[in-house]
Amino acid sequence: MCTCSMSSCDLERFEVQSPPGPGVSDKGLRTSVKTGAAALGSFTKASNIQGRVLLLTICAAGIGGTFQFGYNLSIINAPTLHIQDFTNETWWGRTGRPLPDHLVLLVWSFIVSLYPLGGLFGALLAGPLAIKLGRKKTLLVNNIFVVAAAVLFGFSRRAGSFEMIMLGRLLMGVSAGVSMNVQPMYLGESAPKELRGAVAITSAIFTALGIVMGQVVGLKELLGGPQAWPLLLASCLVPGVLQLASLPLFPESPRYLLIDCGDTEACLAALQRLRGPADVAGELAELERERAACRGQRARRPWELFRERALRRQLTSLVVLGSAMELCGNDAVYAYASSLFREAGVPEERIQYAIIGTGSCELLTAFVSCMVIERVGRRVLLMGGYCLMTCCGSVFTAALCLQSSVPWMPYLAMSCLFACILSFGIGPAGVTGILAMELFDQTARPAAYVVCGALMWTMLFLVGLGFPFIMEGLSHFLYVPFLGVCVCGAVYTGFFLPETKGKTFLEISEELHQLNFPRRSQGPISRVPEVILSTEL
Repeated sequence: MCTCSMSSCDLERFEVQSPPGPGVSDKGLRTSVKTGAAALGSFTKASNIQGRVLLLTICAAGIGGTFQFGYNLSIINAPTLHIQDFTNETWWGRTGRPLPDHLVLLVWSFIVSLYPLGGLFGALLAGPLAIKLGRKKTLLVNNIFVVAAAVLFGFSRRAGSFEMIMLGRLLMGVSAGVSMNVQPMYLGESAPKELRGAVAITSAIFTALGIVMGQVVGLKELLGGPQAWPLLLASCLVPGVLQLASLPLFPESPRYLLIDCGDTEACLAALQRLRGPADVAGELAELERERAACRGQRARRPWELFRERALRRQLTSLVVLGSAMELCGNDAVYAYASSLFREAGVPEERIQYAIIGTGSCELLTAFVSCMVIERVGRRVLLMGGYCLMTCCGSVFTAALCLQSSVPWMPYLAMSCLFACILSFGIGPAGVTGILAMELFDQTARPAAYVVCGALMWTMLFLVGLGFPFIMEGLSHFLYVPFLGVCVCGAVYTGFFLPETKGKTFLEISEELHQLNFPRRSQGPISRVPEVILSTEL
């Protein structure tokens, strides 16, 4: 893009100080300078508008995407006792006798665990939907699950049915599973390569923002009271409506339009909308080369990724680092938050506000990670995050063991809690989510997100199921297994994960091909700009 350092005032000063050249009248020179100033002002204004379009696209995709995941993950904590009481009352009204306590807890565990189970179904749907409908339309259609779930939540108490809550949680899980996969795919394919990491990592920002907003809305003073919990659960409708109203105004992923649909005109219009006319030619040529490289290929099925040697390094990185993110102990830190605040002397009525501080820490570091990722790269953030978590987790374990004998140890444990959350937010939380987008090409990317999403939701379900037994069995040493995971994540990143900062998707594919076939020279890449349907099912 052309830049100019002269402002309008500089041009006016130039008009007064510079004498007209031979054959040029003073009036003509003044007219030319004013015309140039007007053109420069119009160009600057157009550039600003294009930057705003990309920013608004990020917000429209995020508010109904990963924001919903974080929001519905956190709002379920506030009405726990109220929903359990409602379950007991409903059973009493149906049978004339109360439900035993262990069955109340069983029903509650189903309500909680149906969310990750629905997320697994949504992750399996995300790839086919992203191919058949496109990235943007998939995000819009996904709100059908949100509307249905909000209706079930809102009328569950009036209908006297806790089964409606269970079904609503399942549907919200499906919605979260779809959006967690499609949103980073859509944003990563729509962003320029210089900003691709920063734009894709906004998915982590919206997740953290959703967690914080869910904690705030769930306060007793707002919707966390005994009468307002149906409204609290049904409030997921608001972000869904905002996305339905805003996202249709923005373009589809240019890569999907050109490589998947073969629509050059639509791709050009989308690029001009997102970038402005000055940057379109070079990027369009890059997309044409990428389309030519995918010539004759079809969309990979998820199970096909495991059979192809050309995708060995990418798939291993996805599985290892995706598992490390879920098993690094961040959930353990959150689970200990309330007891640590209580041990440190925080009044019971203030603990809910202190817990909001934990979510705010992750939100802050997500912003920091977004700002520095294109400067320091993906590998540095991942390694730094896991190394810091290892150090903080070690001190955290020691503080838990000594908190009964040393008076100030609870404060040290609480500090380590915040430090662990900050370390997780600056590296693993954001960077891991963009690996499937950057390490796989257009034909394998939807299938890679299916594998990544299925892995994430399965791990989330297993951690939620097994964590109470880990807490009971290891007591203060519960973080020791997670320390091993953090070390493995840092070592794998340092030795095996290639850096993708500032590279085009084609350059990343060529580098990974050389890593997967170190003794074989890479064949020539076809440059024929042929219209194909590379990811047609």
